[in-house]
Amino acid sequence: MRILILEDDPFIALDLQWIVESEGHEVVGNFNSVWDAREHLHDDFDYALLDIDVIGGKSFSIAGELQRRRIPFAFVSASEPSELPSHLSAACFIAKPFEWNAILRSLPVGFP
Repeated sequence: MRILILEDDPFIALDLQWIVESEGHEVVGNFNSVWDAREHLHDDFDYALLDIDVIGGKSFSIAGELQRRRIPFAFVSASEPSELPSHLSAACFIAKPFEWNAILRSLPVGFP
């Protein structure tokens, strides 16, 4: 699976990358801002891991575009799930600090 990561903490971003790559997945981009992620929304990827509060604001616009394009994603955030706008309230939410298995369980069914 090809995965896009949006996370502004470089250590957490590397942890996420390590987790998914250790399971044989490919990280197609590890971005720290809404602007950088937006520039790569039309790249070829199957899934995204999104922090909510990143450089440039909240990632809700990115999540909305992924939702519109039917690309699965999970929020990985220290924010509260109650902060999600109503149109994103059903999205997968993984609280920080996260566990390795929580990230892997968030991956869509049908991918190893």
